[in-house]
Amino acid sequence: MLNIIFLSAALFVSSACSSNQTSQANAQGAGDTTDISKYSVATFASGCFWCVEAVYESVEGVAEAVSGYAGGNEKNPTYEEVSAGRTGHAEAVQVYYDPKVISFRDLVVIYFGSQNPTQVNGQGPDNGRQYRSIIFYNNENEKIVAEGVKREIENSGKYNQPLAAEIVPFEKFYEAEAYHQNYERLNPNQPYVRAVSIPRLRKFQEAYPQYLKKQNAH
Repeated sequence: MLNIIFLSAALFVSSACSSNQTSQANAQGAGDTTDISKYSVATFASGCFWCVEAVYESVEGVAEAVSGYAGGNEKNPTYEEVSAGRTGHAEAVQVYYDPKVISFRDLVVIYFGSQNPTQVNGQGPDNGRQYRSIIFYNNENEKIVAEGVKREIENSGKYNQPLAAEIVPFEKFYEAEAYHQNYERLNPNQPYVRAVSIPRLRKFQEAYPQYLKKQNAH
């Protein structure tokens, strides 16, 4: 019965990440003052960016994660355009991290471990190319690392289907509207966040405690 109730709730909010739900006064809550210019940056897409941002911001060595759009051709895409699948972009997150604390390889391991890596063109209840899984690499070494981790997981026999993640060169990232930043943290009672985002975050945290910031460790 509990599974049926949860499934019904998830279906009810399945389009929440693809609807224009402005977060009241929380739109100004992003207000981070971290100087991200001194950090390395990696870009990932794996479904709703509210979920992905929350996962990476719980990781030791990550200074900031910013939600936005990447992988499309249109300039200055809006949330409404991307969520309707009109621009070719995917919801993505740029991760600003200290490579002395956490490596790009670890970020890729976290990437695959914090999603259903076999789901094509979607993640959880969110479906469409705008929710597809992508690792964007900035140089040849990142490409080799990403392909290597993907190959290791596929060869492990853990999954019966191939991994869905695309591995493509990074071109352009457009930061999402202010109210999307830190959305999960600022809106813990929003239905989609409660039914999808928080369970996804907790599942990752329970599986990979070694990567967590001390305040996030169980």
